[in-house]
Amino acid sequence: MRTSLTTRMTAAKRSAEFVRSQSQQRHDNLMRDQEREREATANKTARLRELRLAKEASEKEEAALKPAPAKRPRPRRSKQT
Repeated sequence: MRTSLTTRMTAAKRSAEFVRSQSQQRHDNLMRDQEREREATANKTARLRELRLAKEASEKEEAALKPAPAKRPRPRRSKQT
């Protein structure tokens, strides 16, 4: 009788450890996937920022080469009395 009780307990323990290891494995995979997504988002953001800064620099350069539009003087209005 003692052996069957011990056997059942060890079987239950093995089963519980198996379930726990499966749960831990799912958790580890989820954390790994989240980290990959975070890295991908950070890389994408950095790339887009570099593109935006390069575009702004080229637009600023173009604006410096382009002559400023001549301002037309406003006609003077006479005072209404």
